Amino acid sequence: MAAVVAAMAFCSLPLAAQDSGEDDVARPVDAMFSLDVGQARVKDTYLTPITYSGTHLRLEYSAMQATGFSPEKWVRHLEVGAEYDNVENLAHNNTMHSVMAGGRWSLMRRWRFDRGLQLMAGGMVTARGGAIYNGSNSNNICSVKVHAGVGVAGAAVLPVHMGRLPVTLSWQVNIPVVGAFYSPDYDESYYEIYVGNHSGLVHPAWWGNRFEANSMLGADLHLGNTILRVGYRLHQESSHINNLDTRLSSHSLVLGLGGEFLNVGRRGTPSRTVSAMY
Repeated sequence: MAAVVAAMAFCSLPLAAQDSGEDDVARPVDAMFSLDVGQARVKDTYLTPITYSGTHLRLEYSAMQATGFSPEKWVRHLEVGAEYDNVENLAHNNTMHSVMAGGRWSLMRRWRFDRGLQLMAGGMVTARGGAIYNGSNSNNICSVKVHAGVGVAGAAVLPVHMGRLPVTLSWQVNIPVVGAFYSPDYDESYYEIYVGNHSGLVHPAWWGNRFEANSMLGADLHLGNTILRVGYRLHQESSHINNLDTRLSSHSLVLGLGGEFLNVGRRGTPSRTVSAMY
């Protein structure tokens, strides 16, 4: 437990650096390490026309903090993670493996309402990449995925109580809008790309040829200085380009451990504390 808390504090330091203009305000980082366990469905017609299904695992680090400028109204949010899908066909005689990693950074405007309700909305930048592997293929055994873009982010936060236990309910959503992504042509091998056929590999991304949405519903249980998160995450991703279809989806249970951390190098007594979420 001590090692996990120390790691959270270390990872929070870059976000906790003080910005000019609000030096008398303490802005703790709401840091969370989480594990997702659930079900995944994978279809990539570059490898096979069949949809595979199986186990989904994801590790994620998330950090939210009020901004140095106007901390009561603006929040920034960083999420980085990696995931692994082990999926089989319906006959259970072949397995594919999908490994993806990426991150999102968002800046959101915050509105406060009665009973502690907070609504947030803003923009984000995102990058995601990885590969899907099908070892049974004789030619194309791997499908590489790379995407970068900008989009919208939102959140809703409501503090409640379960008996005497403080609980923070939250809903978070991220949706890329435009960007660019990588895809070879239909039946184009990576050997052809390697020897020099580099044309037509990067494509503009918009909702007409690529859609992605990530949402999470969570309950954060405040156990003293430790926060335990229990939630549900739904991820959907699809693309259609060069007569190739890709569909990745997962739904999973989220278990997280985190807390609020202040900048260890801070000097003086703050006039007030502004939390990003709690």
